Amino acid sequence: MATTMGNGAATSASALDDLKIAGVWAVLAGLAGAAVIPYAAQLMPEAFAKIPLPLWIVAAAQGAQAAVFCAVMAWLGLRMGHRVGLGSPLMHAWLVARQRPDWARLRPLLAVLVGIAAGIAILVLAPLVDRAMPPMLHPPAQAGAGGSALNGFLASFYGGIAEELMLRLFLMTLLVWIVARVSKRQPPAWVYWAAIVVAAALFGAGHLPAAAKVWGLEPIVIARTLLLNGIAGVAFGWLYWKRGLEMAMLAHFSADIVLHVIAPLLHPANLP
Repeated sequence: MATTMGNGAATSASALDDLKIAGVWAVLAGLAGAAVIPYAAQLMPEAFAKIPLPLWIVAAAQGAQAAVFCAVMAWLGLRMGHRVGLGSPLMHAWLVARQRPDWARLRPLLAVLVGIAAGIAILVLAPLVDRAMPPMLHPPAQAGAGGSALNGFLASFYGGIAEELMLRLFLMTLLVWIVARVSKRQPPAWVYWAAIVVAAALFGAGHLPAAAKVWGLEPIVIARTLLLNGIAGVAFGWLYWKRGLEMAMLAHFSADIVLHVIAPLLHPANLP
């Protein structure tokens, strides 16, 4: 099946080819799902204290669940993506075409810079919003600068891999695909932008349960969560549209490194 990526690069892939790519992403998402558990336990200590299982069992279960869930969503996203020019060009080049990726088109340095800029923007805006935030109901556990940075590093893989598979490769592609299916033509640019914004909003909404555990679910908490995560989500969605899934992942990972690794190391006094 010959298709054309949104950035102009032609690709071709069968259902089996897509299954191969989805399988690789599923394994990586499973490992990332297990790796995020120490960070989640630090963020929500009281919730994890109620779980009558060792942390490694919780991590293994989370990893298995993430692997299965992301396998299905990745395969569906790849299949739909051929119709609307969205997909995973780097994995396609490596696993299907067996050729060197077009790095000049993918521009990984741009993705890193976009991710860093998104992380810095969140760090700059967060203190302005935090002035109106309520007191923490359940402060994150003390881990020290080094412990928080290590947990944040491990969690960055989940954001960069699993969340991008779910929100960009599956959800954003699905939204554009629906429009293409109904209109029976290639969607215009505004459809991609609308899908970017919707996926970014849901990306922010996905962080509400964790925010509610820390602050409670007041309007300012909802606004803060949607705003700060939405900024990053729009940037990642644009990269997915123009450069492919892997560049969105790279940007997301870079932003998380700024937020969850560099920030705790530079400002340990701000840790709870």
